[in-house]
Amino acid sequence: MKKHWAFIDTGFQDASWNMAFDECLINWHHEGKIPPTLRFYGWKAPSLSVGYFQKVDNKIDFDAIERHRCQFVRRLTGGSAVLHDDELTYSLVISENDPDIPVSVQEAYHVLSKGVFEGYHNLGIPAEYAILDRDSARGRTAICFEKPAFYEMVVDGKKLSGNAQTRKKGVLMQHGSVPMSMDTEMLFDLFLFSSGRIRERSRAAFSKKAVTINQLTNREHHYDMLTQAFKEGFKKGLDLELHPLQLTETQWEEVQQLAHSKYETRAWNINSNKERASIG
Repeated sequence: MKKHWAFIDTGFQDASWNMAFDECLINWHHEGKIPPTLRFYGWKAPSLSVGYFQKVDNKIDFDAIERHRCQFVRRLTGGSAVLHDDELTYSLVISENDPDIPVSVQEAYHVLSKGVFEGYHNLGIPAEYAILDRDSARGRTAICFEKPAFYEMVVDGKKLSGNAQTRKKGVLMQHGSVPMSMDTEMLFDLFLFSSGRIRERSRAAFSKKAVTINQLTNREHHYDMLTQAFKEGFKKGLDLELHPLQLTETQWEEVQQLAHSKYETRAWNINSNKERASIG
């Protein structure tokens, strides 16, 4: 029997607004105001998002962020930094107590990423799940896409997409980045290295570990092409019926207020001494 979820495409927004909307989805689902929901979105400007626990002091080059006219934001979810630019981003919320959601974080990724898997196949890309042994899974990198995590998408061992997850208030929220192309020059400019030589060596090594849709298909894609492919992918992969999510004016204002009061602030984005919530 198909499951009934809500769907919304919020289009291209600022980084702070995008992260505020994802947090509002958690709150609204917890409060019973919305059903399980799938959201698609893009980014008004290139944006670097860092993981909830990720240190930025002496790691991120904020002069380069300004030089490249990038936006900067800290996510609710863990993991490494992601440069959001020419991509489709998705997020979804569902109750932790939903019978289709495994207790295990890894298995929950596997279930919820089936929509991503099917979306890539709709584009003719033979994506596979990254199944790692424990040794391969150990260790974090500062930059996402440098190494796959459990059940992320790979082609010939190269990482295709980055996903992250948090569980708050009894709600699981997962979001992920599906890049059409990637500006690796910009990406590696945003991090501090001890020398230019090491930066270039790291960037060259990165190109052997990650790949994008345009590279794989030798074709230039755009946002609407991906929304169509991945919407059908989620419908098939998670066996969904999707219905438009209708929000009130008050809810739209709530997103804007949260973006301003939290995700635009230095206290949230930069300071590392704030109390951290539990991340799944």
